[in-house]
Amino acid sequence: MEEQVRRLVNKTWEKFQTIPRSRRLLIAISGIPGSGKTTLAAVVAKKLEDLHDRHSPGITNGAPLAAFIPMDGYHLSRSQLDALPDPVTAHARRGAAFTFDGQSFLALVKKLREPLCTETKTLYAPSFDHSVMDPVADDIAIAPSVRIIIFEGNYLSLNKSPWNEAAALMDELWFVEVDFAVARKRLVHRHVKAGIAKDAEEAARRAEENDLVNGREIVDGRLEVQEIIISKDDASWAPEEASSD
Repeated sequence: MEEQVRRLVNKTWEKFQTIPRSRRLLIAISGIPGSGKTTLAAVVAKKLEDLHDRHSPGITNGAPLAAFIPMDGYHLSRSQLDALPDPVTAHARRGAAFTFDGQSFLALVKKLREPLCTETKTLYAPSFDHSVMDPVADDIAIAPSVRIIIFEGNYLSLNKSPWNEAAALMDELWFVEVDFAVARKRLVHRHVKAGIAKDAEEAARRAEENDLVNGREIVDGRLEVQEIIISKDDASWAPEEASSD
């Protein structure tokens, strides 16, 4: 993973040097559940911020340049799932594309595409509180200084509205490719550790009946992407943080 990250960080940094100061560089990383996309996105964002600090010592005043925005915050809340026509199925399939607020995500991307100027205000994205299994509104600040944004989520390269509309606004789409058996193993571990499932059997059932079903849609409906990153079953691809998708 380290070599892939180094290449992607260097490529992104070089591309960033070519864009006007009034513009942000937006990259969306997608992949099936358990692919390691969260791990990759977080590492890339941190290393870009480290590069920024190294190239601008003493003059950044703590203003961040790079941000990592996970799509988890755009899950429909449990109360919103309750209000859907078939709430039982909605809860069982939480993590499927229809259980996300894609329009709100698209609205954020459109705001981030507006030119930066002296009047630009801090924008906010939602996060996801795993202790209560619900989103937290306006929890991730995106300051005007942030000019590189790494988005991460299952459906960010899905050729279905509104995801494809958001994808069209990105500078690059990256896809983390993983063997479904490797993803299943990671998901079982993750679901048990997070308390989403009481044991490995229940976790495996959830992975097969929901996560990997979603994964098939993600793979079959993928848009053309600029980068395909191979996620392998080794220690460098630590399991993603606990997630409900």
